[in-house]
Amino acid sequence: MSESQNDERAYRVVRNDEDQYSIWWADRDLPAGWHAEGTEGPKDACLQRIEEVWTDMRPLSLRRRMQQQDQALIAI
Repeated sequence: MSESQNDERAYRVVRNDEDQYSIWWADRDLPAGWHAEGTEGPKDACLQRIEEVWTDMRPLSLRRRMQQQDQALIAI
């Protein structure tokens, strides 16, 4: 049995301003800069949710910068 299967604590999925995801204990205040995504439950369920929604690991600021560079190249 895995460690997460023995873990009976409730977790929540959290996201920061760079669209990076993590899990946090549901009974604790969120650290600065992190916001609840809306999913709460067992650790495995929260990790599964992150796997579903976090498909691009690049920080949001990098994705935006790359998009601006692509648009600048198209405009040339």
